[in-house]
Amino acid sequence: MTIRTLHRALAIGTIALAGVVLTACAPTTDNSGMPGMSHGATAPATGSAQGSANDADAMFATMMIDHHQQAIDMSDTLLAKTGVDARVVDLATRIKDAQTPEITKMRGWLADWGVPSASAGSMSHGDGMMSEADMAALEAAPGAEAGKLFLQQMIVHHEGAVDMARTEKADGADPLAVALASTIIDAQTAEIAEMKSLLAAL
Repeated sequence: MTIRTLHRALAIGTIALAGVVLTACAPTTDNSGMPGMSHGATAPATGSAQGSANDADAMFATMMIDHHQQAIDMSDTLLAKTGVDARVVDLATRIKDAQTPEITKMRGWLADWGVPSASAGSMSHGDGMMSEADMAALEAAPGAEAGKLFLQQMIVHHEGAVDMARTEKADGADPLAVALASTIIDAQTAEIAEMKSLLAAL
């Protein structure tokens, strides 16, 4: 078992309760193979209603909320510094502006699905998440150095988000959650390329 696989297994464990509640809240008339889950076959066009989501959707939203929040925290840390390259400042601002409303959206979905808004908190559960030591290093780094470190860390962070989103596209059922996963893949893949280019130029 690889470290990433182990981390993902631990991550799944942190939201086991969410999956149980989601299954309990879903209709019991579906015959798709998992009791109470529609697996998208009869999901409403608008999505995000009880019965339109499965356990993969619940895991995606729960874990991506934590993932996005850390990206925002990293951006806030970077934006509080002086002497940072303007292009990095612009990127951090765009990341924060994009991911803040996505957190609100996903929290709304969890409420619609009847899933507790459980959080893995500060748990370093893989998927590109920074450790406490990583966050402390970014906090301590001065301007120009912080800009480079932010890019290095955020590349890894985005790569983890893309992996999570690909899993949601493969396994999720809720149409809006799957659509958000596609958006994350497209946006963050482009930002990864941008960050690699910036890092080479600094």
